[in-house]
Amino acid sequence: MFIKKKDDSIDYRKVNEGIRVGVTLLKIILFLAVVLLVYVSLKLTRELKIFVIIGRILKIIMPFFIGIAIAWLFDPMVRSLEKKKVNRPLGVVFVYVMFLAFIVLLLYAMIPMVIDQLNELIAAAPSFFNETKDWIDGFFDGLTKTMGYDFVDIKNQLYESVNKIGNTFTVGLPTQLVGIVTNILQGGVNLLIGLLVGFYMLFDFGNVKEHLLSLVPKKYRKDTRDLVDRLNGNLRSYVSGTFKIMFILFVFQSVALGIAGLKAPMVFGLFCSVTNVIPYVGPYIGGVPAVLVGLSMDPMTGICALIAVVIAQVLESYFLQPLVMGKTMKLHPVTIMIGLLVFGSFFGILGMILATPIIALVKTIFLFFNEKFSLMERMTN
Repeated sequence: MFIKKKDDSIDYRKVNEGIRVGVTLLKIILFLAVVLLVYVSLKLTRELKIFVIIGRILKIIMPFFIGIAIAWLFDPMVRSLEKKKVNRPLGVVFVYVMFLAFIVLLLYAMIPMVIDQLNELIAAAPSFFNETKDWIDGFFDGLTKTMGYDFVDIKNQLYESVNKIGNTFTVGLPTQLVGIVTNILQGGVNLLIGLLVGFYMLFDFGNVKEHLLSLVPKKYRKDTRDLVDRLNGNLRSYVSGTFKIMFILFVFQSVALGIAGLKAPMVFGLFCSVTNVIPYVGPYIGGVPAVLVGLSMDPMTGICALIAVVIAQVLESYFLQPLVMGKTMKLHPVTIMIGLLVFGSFFGILGMILATPIIALVKTIFLFFNEKFSLMERMTN
């Protein structure tokens, strides 16, 4: 039997610290490698125009997805009617009739007002641009008197920009309107087909999940059901909360911008409520046109419009989000901003709208597997 002599020349504490530092560096390198792999993959898909091909395929099958979404949204209402002893087919017909009646009444009430306000805005457009030029004159005249410097070059550049915007608005308006009408008609056809698909899917939608779960092996079925229920609950909370916030902001912005004296307040209010779906930057994207039009009418109108936009953002961030959305998303602002940049870069405005719910669903999936397999604990050990 041999006895190993203790080597006092080795500092085991430093060796352990070195090993810990090495492990940490390896984890950082692994993380950077994953990020690089994702970046290269996205770059290759963009160069190969894979997203363009996928986009075209999705455009073709869009009515099917609309039908699934409609069936998914209406299923809880049909189920509640079933609990009240209403036959499911009869409940589906009742829900659809009520929904279509609501849409028809809403369009009947809103379309004439929106058309009138758009006509009023178009008719007032020339005076907007003239008043903008007058405001630019007054502003730079005041600067010249105060600072003693002639800003004629800057003023001429602003004049040129305003003229370009005015020409684009007036000359390109018919083409833009044709494009808008064409997109609305295409969307209407897709929506109509989607409504029909959703109508037929609703008759048996309650059994769809069970059919899909039956394809999963029995030993994984319980966990799969749990995960699907979590995803379904989070997504429903997000969608219902988003629609509630959009409606509240539409009413608030329309009233506030109308009080501010802005032309077509309902049009701008609708635009602000829709862009608000994009976190953080959405309200300001929707508010910029309202403020610019307000400034072109009158500086005070523009300031009041800006105040309305800021108040709407504060209302949404500090009251509506916590009250309506609760703790559904639980996402860090930095995570949301990175998601907006990535999804916006590849999919535009639609990507920015879908970024938050997709990231939230991915987080839900990760947390589920982390609970089952302690992924974070394994990574840190």
